[in-house]
Amino acid sequence: MSLSCFDPMFGERMLSVDEALAVLGDSLAAMQRLRATERVTLDKAVGRILAETIVSPLDVPAQTNAAMDGIALAHASLPRATLQDSANDACELRVIGSSLAGHPWHGRALEAGEALRITTGAALPVGADSVVMQEQLQYFATGLVDARTDSLPAAGAGDAERVVIEGASSVRQGQNVRQAGEDIACGSDVVSLGQWLTPAAVGVLASLGLAEITVYRPLTVAIFSTGDEVTAPGETLSAGGIFDANRFSLSALLVEQGIDVLDLGILSDDREALIVALQDAASRADMVMTSGGVSVGEADHVRGALEACGELALWRIAMRPGRPLAFGTLKVAVGSEKAGGQVPFFGLPGNPVATMVTFLQFVLPALRQMAGQQPRMTAPAHQQEGESAMTVVPMATSLAYWQSPRLQLIAGETLRSRPERVDYHRGRLVVGEDGRQVVMTTGKQGSGILTSMLAAECLIEIPAGCARIDAGEPVMVQWLGAQ
Repeated sequence: MSLSCFDPMFGERMLSVDEALAVLGDSLAAMQRLRATERVTLDKAVGRILAETIVSPLDVPAQTNAAMDGIALAHASLPRATLQDSANDACELRVIGSSLAGHPWHGRALEAGEALRITTGAALPVGADSVVMQEQLQYFATGLVDARTDSLPAAGAGDAERVVIEGASSVRQGQNVRQAGEDIACGSDVVSLGQWLTPAAVGVLASLGLAEITVYRPLTVAIFSTGDEVTAPGETLSAGGIFDANRFSLSALLVEQGIDVLDLGILSDDREALIVALQDAASRADMVMTSGGVSVGEADHVRGALEACGELALWRIAMRPGRPLAFGTLKVAVGSEKAGGQVPFFGLPGNPVATMVTFLQFVLPALRQMAGQQPRMTAPAHQQEGESAMTVVPMATSLAYWQSPRLQLIAGETLRSRPERVDYHRGRLVVGEDGRQVVMTTGKQGSGILTSMLAAECLIEIPAGCARIDAGEPVMVQWLGAQ
């Protein structure tokens, strides 16, 4: 299978974002191999990807219990006359003991006219079906008409007091009771294969009594920068040089996703050195990524090096920032554990904002797919005006399904673009004059202005075919963040 974007299907033209996502997805699907797994304890599980479907071994909650402090009773114990008499809306019951969280009542079943003190989370005793909250109750010591008491008798205590329910007619059968299994039923699927484990997911797993789970091993991505003008932070900056921001931005983006980073440093603009670096990286990582070296400049050798030790898949994308983008496969050299295999390669643009935007649009969904994450629901590819139906790529394996979710917000200012491309403005939420939240750009939107990303909370997406979105009109945004 040829991975060249210059296949007859596309012709020698720029690819749309949707087409690029589809070709990337097809290419990665063809390279999939068995994903390694490992067992981890729950305290190490957050941010990992589940490699099994968790089936609940029990009901959660395990027993029917009280949703708040008060008394447990049988609703039938409330006298009919009392429930219908608004002038005397009170009911007196005898308290025979208590059920505490972790210390359930082990005595006999409740009988008519009896109640049991109960605390939140405590098991409901046999014979009870409702809980009346503490605020509706008045307790009196047995035999002392006016002797109020707020002390809680020990679990299993005998006749100790009586209780008066105020507003007894408001009591409904089954109120303030959590039924066994109402959250999670025994035998049900709880957390699915491929789910990114959030703090909430870890809490749910703990509620099932699980101490360890099976997760996919983290991917390893090799990254390096290129260019004789690129200088590592901390070193002396030469005339005409720039500090290497891209490698550190990309490394941070990878770490945020739980990816292991293999940092190969800065490589000079030398074709042979780049070939050696690409081959070495392919033998040690699951993906290889670099920034710079993919423009049309005379000294940009990444494309040539890639073609020498692999195959080029993509080259130009109709988007801004980030039009130059190289994707391909690197052949793993003989002698490596992965000999004979292929490793995906991304060559990102050198401009710092273009580097981050292309990472978020293409590399991040590729990593999610490779790491075993569940696909995300996104809009299918659509046919652009004037575009032949033969050129629209099917979405079956498209990385669009692994892109970050989109939200519709209201534009707080006029946004402009060129209709032949997708534009990604860096955006932030502000409160408009009418008190509603709107989205606005972070200021200057040049592909070299990295501070536009510093202030950004989202990417404002102006689709192809749209030259202008006026203030007050809806606009789609892609939220930034780990997940």
